[in-house]
Amino acid sequence: MRKTCLITGASAGIGAAFAELMAQMGYDLVLTARREDKLRTLAAKLQQDWGASSIIVVADLSQIGAVDIILGEAKANGRTIDALINNAGYGLGGTFASTNWQDQADFVQSMLTAPTELAHKVLGGMRERGFGRIINVASLAGILPGSRGHTLYSAIKAFLIKFSQSLHLENLGTGVHVSALCPGFTYSEFHDVNGLREQVSKLPNYMWLDAKTVAKLGYDAVEANKAVVVTGFANKVIAALAHLMPDGLMLKLMASQSKNFRNGDDA
Repeated sequence: MRKTCLITGASAGIGAAFAELMAQMGYDLVLTARREDKLRTLAAKLQQDWGASSIIVVADLSQIGAVDIILGEAKANGRTIDALINNAGYGLGGTFASTNWQDQADFVQSMLTAPTELAHKVLGGMRERGFGRIINVASLAGILPGSRGHTLYSAIKAFLIKFSQSLHLENLGTGVHVSALCPGFTYSEFHDVNGLREQVSKLPNYMWLDAKTVAKLGYDAVEANKAVVVTGFANKVIAALAHLMPDGLMLKLMASQSKNFRNGDDA
């Protein structure tokens, strides 16, 4: 039987790129996102191109209980989760004080609680079977100091990196590989949805990677059981500088540059 990979946020961008890659690598899929039409179009393409079957679960990870619904659908279809790609994500613009708490609570549920819960609920089965792959899609933002605006984004991505490192160490020798994937700017719908396309389009081309490249780098990292991978030469340089430079100086740089890639307006 083909192994099964669960991908959140699979309808577009890095998630869709991972779906195609994992299908190519011989996996069947559990695809979940909020847009059913895009999931069905993707599933049909994966079936035609790679012979991969897909279980589609329309779910909103900001809702408590969504994880159990997704895993329940997989179980009802006789599937165990052999690979998990925690990819679903978005940005919440504005400063912390300018947003309402429910939006922030939904953000934490979607971006932190749900991926952590998914990993916890599939990990036991992976360990029992002696095989598992978990990729937590974090970000270069989780390595850099926090920015003005999108207040919890960097904090949650930093959590995913540390969480992945701990899971990596806890599962050495079990057949379960865990990696945090840290992309920088990636061509996808992410910046359109968050209203930042005009701002980020001014960044130089060398700062960008396409979603397929990012997905392949993540796949290679988890197969090699590498705890953290930063994608792209420019991003690796930035990450190295963030480790080497004094925190105060890096924070000043973020203060001067945040306006180029974050919405930090109070209104």
